[in-house]
Amino acid sequence: MREILRHTPLFAVEAVVLDTETTGMEPRSARIIEIGAVVVKDGAVQHEEAFRRFVGAPQPIPAAATAIHGITDADLAGAPSFEAVLPDLVEFVGERPIIGHTIGFDLAVMKRECSLAGLSLPAWPILDTRLLAELAAPTLAGFSLDSLAAWLGVAPEARHRAFPDAVLTARVFLGLASLLRDAGVRTVGEAEAASRRLTRAMEDYHRAGWVEPGIDLPNADRPGVERRLDSYPYRHRVRDLMSSPPAFVGDDAPVRDAVAVMIEARIGSLFVGQANAPPSELGIVTERDVLRALRRRGSETLDQPVAAIATRPLVTVPDDAFLYRAIGRMRRFGIRHLAAVSEDGLVRGAISARDLLGSRADTAIVLGDDIDQAADVPALARAWAKVPAMAASLLQEGVSARDIAAIIARELGALTRRAGRLAEEQLASEGAGAPPCPYALLVLGSAGRGESLLALDQDHAIIFQDGEPGGPEDQWFAAFGQRIADMLHSVGLPYCSGGVMASNTGFRGSLHTWRERVGRWIDRASPLDLLNVDIFYDFRPVRGDARLAATLWREAWRAARDSPPFLRQLAEAGSGHEAPIGFLGRIKTEDGRIDLKRYGLWPIVQGARLLALRHGVVCRSTAERIEGVRALGAGGETDLAAALEAHERFLALILRGQLAELAAGRPAVNRVSLVLAQAGGGIDTLKADLRLAASLDELARDQLAAAAPATWSSASPAVPRGARAP
Repeated sequence: MREILRHTPLFAVEAVVLDTETTGMEPRSARIIEIGAVVVKDGAVQHEEAFRRFVGAPQPIPAAATAIHGITDADLAGAPSFEAVLPDLVEFVGERPIIGHTIGFDLAVMKRECSLAGLSLPAWPILDTRLLAELAAPTLAGFSLDSLAAWLGVAPEARHRAFPDAVLTARVFLGLASLLRDAGVRTVGEAEAASRRLTRAMEDYHRAGWVEPGIDLPNADRPGVERRLDSYPYRHRVRDLMSSPPAFVGDDAPVRDAVAVMIEARIGSLFVGQANAPPSELGIVTERDVLRALRRRGSETLDQPVAAIATRPLVTVPDDAFLYRAIGRMRRFGIRHLAAVSEDGLVRGAISARDLLGSRADTAIVLGDDIDQAADVPALARAWAKVPAMAASLLQEGVSARDIAAIIARELGALTRRAGRLAEEQLASEGAGAPPCPYALLVLGSAGRGESLLALDQDHAIIFQDGEPGGPEDQWFAAFGQRIADMLHSVGLPYCSGGVMASNTGFRGSLHTWRERVGRWIDRASPLDLLNVDIFYDFRPVRGDARLAATLWREAWRAARDSPPFLRQLAEAGSGHEAPIGFLGRIKTEDGRIDLKRYGLWPIVQGARLLALRHGVVCRSTAERIEGVRALGAGGETDLAAALEAHERFLALILRGQLAELAAGRPAVNRVSLVLAQAGGGIDTLKADLRLAASLDELARDQLAAAAPATWSSASPAVPRGARAP
């Protein structure tokens, strides 16, 4: 899938590195006499995945050519023709891209061979290490394969034969990948776009008649994500379809009683165990389990305890996950029933394959459960590379930008959760042991609110049960947090410039430490504290003990709700938003672009958060907070309704702009061109939305100024439908 390849980091790409030996250096007359190829995957050369073939030549090999590669006419005796070798090569390459050094020459000769045989050259995605080297180190004296190998400290095993040269090129490519990341060229798409900007090198390509490298060649077949998606599983969540409340049966209950319950309730499964038990202590029994047991043991099965035929461990899915996650998880485990678990860690419902039949989505899932089953960082990077392609497809299908942002946020949470699992495994394998106490790994900011787009960095934190700052528990979690940060950075989420990462002391701590931290914020917050508070109140747990997170969440919200001075201080720290509109009514831009996150999204997000804290509306997403305040009749009805619409339009414009940048081989940004805005809702609508966003924090400040301290000390938070009380 070429759109996924475009977003894949270079270090994680699975590719075929190819080299040929020919009868000469002129692509219009040379013939291929040897092909060698090897696979690079997971940041290493896979020597066991090799391709070596001699190719019969229709004329004698020139002596000058033999002097270079040592291949003689005798070596080619009985060798198959290029026409006979090509199908094997095509099968070996598959859908993977091809990498080579001055690969345009090899492919130009191959293209001529195809033409002579009446065939077409496959439209493989292509990367050239010669061009990549110039991007990584433009001042090098030379870019020959030998020069690059010496510069990178890669010792060649042999030279001037196809397979050894392919292996050497593969090792050079892996060395270049890390250097390119430091130079700001991270993905395959960015490498392609940057290579095309090497004007002189590309002119040399054209003059020599070589095949130009790129991801999308003329007439390329582009299967996969680009086909239409059934957007249903990306629009709806598990809680929309799950059977609730869940049905339970005790471990000791006879199977016949379980069957009777399923028949009476018209359900296909029962959870086995106590209703308030954590999922790790529960099992599940299904209609198929009963039928299989009857077939094996006969009617005596009906008198056995249901625990004897129950399946453990229970496979779960969050009840607020999108349906594609449930489909992917069922596919991965080969099962037909999942337990739907709420944020408090308890089973709240069940969802079955039968429930999902209406989505018709099994063959249209792009993301599925790939992130959760990634075995290492390169696999994690390849799974994350699917997210932009998914976003582009859903936007094309008319899915709202708010729903797409929620999906991206859920996958960012899954990415952080999986990085946590891999970090635990690494520490255990290195002798650091398991986590010293229960903990919760949190995502903050847009990931916590469920509003992430594609220009992302890291925002995460850790709560652990016990331990002092600098103590053994804290030291273990410091190493844990650093590994998570390093993994996410490798995958494509840069380190947070503001330091909002669990590797930093201010964003990890015991429950006691966090309580003191929140208390300090409430009593005497510094300007820096207030910046951190902004995203803290959006946090969501993604791994570990959700009860720790829930406890801190409740306490932090109550503390803020009961302190009008703190909320006023928070409002003042986030105030001063001005619409970027000049005296003559023109939108102020830089190079024809405007930062819509800064001037559009952020004021609405901050205003909604303040209003939610002021009125005790305990929700995470901006839309839920605004709707919750509206439901309370708290004033500003017209502005709040307009803010919801503006929020969606800002998300859509930024997302479209980011996808355009990524398609052009540039990193996603939050700055959107006015040309794109004009094509969206129009400039007049954008101006109105910007003015509204700038005024929303004023509405919040006015309401905070009207709050009396006595109101807060005794009031209970109002919780709209769908929100959870603190």
